[in-house]
Amino acid sequence: MKALLEVVRPGDRDWELAQAIDPARLPAHIAIIMDGNGRWAGRRLLPRVAGHKAGIGPVRATVEACARLGIKALTLYAFSVENWKRPRAEVETLWRLLRFYLRKELPELQKNDIRLQAIGRLDALPSQVRRELEAVVEATSRNGGLLVNLAINYSGRSEIVDAVNAILELAKLEGRLDTVGPRAAGPLWRGIE
Repeated sequence: MKALLEVVRPGDRDWELAQAIDPARLPAHIAIIMDGNGRWAGRRLLPRVAGHKAGIGPVRATVEACARLGIKALTLYAFSVENWKRPRAEVETLWRLLRFYLRKELPELQKNDIRLQAIGRLDALPSQVRRELEAVVEATSRNGGLLVNLAINYSGRSEIVDAVNAILELAKLEGRLDTVGPRAAGPLWRGIE
């Protein structure tokens, strides 16, 4: 919050808004599903890629605002599993844009003590994208300010399946789950049937 007040000055457009913010009521974690760039471009009779490029400015402003407000974590849902169904040229352009902006924004992330983390099924990303993403994650891993989680190749359905499988695997390792069937599992399955 203090960092925000250092940026806005009396008379600035956002001064009154900044003064009205109660730091005690700010959330620790904000999550944003980034959606609508293609529709934005379509309404302006532009190619979808123009919408994706135009979305970078608002993302940067959001990250900066969260950092200045003292928000602990920001999760940006950027590319879902369903996005693979888009035209191949658009998907490849999205990967090129991600690689370009990872390189471009790294100095700002470092300067502002922002840590980037990637979540999702990262092993399915193109190797160049994965390498550059891992490099930026590693380069910012010791930063102690805002944590930006970039959700890439994520799926709510897949995450539920992964979580259930992890619970089952743990139960097997602890001897609480017999592989014969649900009735053999005992307390783990109680109340589910």
